Amino acid sequence: MRYFRDNGLTIVLMLLFGGSIFGQLFAGWHVALDEAARHHQPAMGLLAYARSAGFVAAVFENWESEFLQMSAYVMLTAVLFQRGSAESKDPDATPRDDNLEAEAYAAGAPQILRKGPFWRALYSRSLGLALAVLFIVSFVIHWIASARAAGEEALAHGEPAVTVLAYLFDAELWFESLQNWQSEFLSTAVLVVLSIVLRQRESPESKPVAAPHAQTGV
Repeated sequence: MRYFRDNGLTIVLMLLFGGSIFGQLFAGWHVALDEAARHHQPAMGLLAYARSAGFVAAVFENWESEFLQMSAYVMLTAVLFQRGSAESKDPDATPRDDNLEAEAYAAGAPQILRKGPFWRALYSRSLGLALAVLFIVSFVIHWIASARAAGEEALAHGEPAVTVLAYLFDAELWFESLQNWQSEFLSTAVLVVLSIVLRQRESPESKPVAAPHAQTGV
């Protein structure tokens, strides 16, 4: 029970992720079966559908937008402010990481901070960089899988398949991506603004319930 108490947030989120992606796989497979039946084509097995370009593109299309949202959010909140928001640093507060060289030797500080200026600089930006890399990887996989799906669709209609490089400039790829990007940026902006005047009891994403609206940060 202690393990679940200490790790419950990650466990529940990963269970929700697993249930959601299996639901997407199962529902998408049935859509593919219906599509095949309408066109009198052979049915695709579940595992074959899981490896198909259409499913892979759909999955990574969503992952890329989530990682873009989180990387942008982590990096922008490091330099920009929204007074009164629980999601922002206080613009009047003293910077907390200005003396990493001295703080590197505090009890419990990560060992990498003691390896020199380069490693301190890298580690101090590692969260945003890791999320940015995950965004780029997800985008590339979405791009390649979507190009493959478009090529398969073109060949099925007797048309020449578009190359992967040419597909990078195809409106369909950017329509797929930007329809998700815009919603991620909007939802983040809404959270930033709503946290000024609204509260969620005991959530670290909210100010204390009795905190004044002008209080910035948690």
